[in-house]
Amino acid sequence: MKILIDHGGYPVLNIGDLAMLQVAIQRLCGLWSNPSIQVFTTSPEKLAKYCPNTTPLLPSGRNTWLSTLVSPAYKIPSRGFVQLWSNWEDHLRRQSPEIVRSFIELKLKLKGNSSELASDFQVFMEAFHEADLVIACGGGYITDSFKYHASGVLDTLDLANSIGKPIAMFGQGLGPLRDPDLRAKARAVLPKAKLISLREQRSGIPILKSFNISSDRFIVTGDDAIEMSYQKRNPNTGDGIGINLRIANYANIDADLIETVRTTLQDAAKSLSAPLIPVPISLKAEGKELSDSMAIRELLKGYDDASDGGQLIDTPHKVIEQIGLCRVVVTGSYHAGVFALAQGIPVVCLAKSEYYADKFLGLADQFGVGCQVIFMNNQQLKENLLAAIFQSWNDSEQLRLQLLAAAEHQISLGRTAYKNLYDMI
Repeated sequence: MKILIDHGGYPVLNIGDLAMLQVAIQRLCGLWSNPSIQVFTTSPEKLAKYCPNTTPLLPSGRNTWLSTLVSPAYKIPSRGFVQLWSNWEDHLRRQSPEIVRSFIELKLKLKGNSSELASDFQVFMEAFHEADLVIACGGGYITDSFKYHASGVLDTLDLANSIGKPIAMFGQGLGPLRDPDLRAKARAVLPKAKLISLREQRSGIPILKSFNISSDRFIVTGDDAIEMSYQKRNPNTGDGIGINLRIANYANIDADLIETVRTTLQDAAKSLSAPLIPVPISLKAEGKELSDSMAIRELLKGYDDASDGGQLIDTPHKVIEQIGLCRVVVTGSYHAGVFALAQGIPVVCLAKSEYYADKFLGLADQFGVGCQVIFMNNQQLKENLLAAIFQSWNDSEQLRLQLLAAAEHQISLGRTAYKNLYDMI
């Protein structure tokens, strides 16, 4: 069995994305005996370290597949014409993939492009032709905030379908999805999937229904990473406050909000005599986006200036172990919340952007209890956050069994979704 996996974290710099990928691979290997698995990545060495017995597939080959086939010789008069031309080329890729492949190979040869570029394209095409199944595993990347990546994943699935390969999606968080181009592409591709599993129902189901996808084609399972954290949960109740904050364009958090969160967390820690425990998820630091450990150091200023913010916590197992030391987790990152709730630990989620509001409200809906969402555009942010921390701290013991039961239920649904696809194939 040859399986090709697309996903949300090509550089392998997000611990939540990595956990979902690892669980997906584990579940697939539990269903098929010794499957051959190829995974999209820009970091083959990290993939080999964290997902051994898989083969890397560079996305550069897909970039060549999606590059403009023919540039008009005359000046393009309008954006509308550009979009029309692009749509025509997409239609050609979908209807005549072999003709397009031959054309691209000839184009590379005539242009004298590097042998590396041509080789990457050949490897990419061969991977699709040899695959028995193509899946997109868990993540919150089919959304306007990550339009380029979402479009690429949808193109992966579209190509697979066009050459007769079954496609499926697991652990998906969908939306917000309003961009007309991305929405049109999702509407064209998603109905072709044999199965779509959603990690939450609040936003995901309305989007799928708006594409006229029948309810027998999708299932709400919760996040795939729940299983990993649940299995490695700390049997004892921790005594710390886990902290995380996402500082990136898609989180929309400014300096004033950072300061408010910093002082509130430190006030809560002093009042409860609890340590503040770093729980980083994103290792990426690029442009205005800080790694989570850098953001956590901002929260610890004046409280623990010697802390590295959890810089050395760089695997799912390390984060899960760190969260196991907590009695409550305050987070601006989705998967810090997932890892905590799956261990029976209540969570206070910090949302400013619509993207994070959707993610956290969906997560709260999945678990039912123990997940409070604090909207950071509220004038009473400090008061609301402090009250939520104290309530979660006081209620942690009585919430534990309910949260663990919710985790068990979602794990069962997740395994069922993979088994259903196995039966279909």
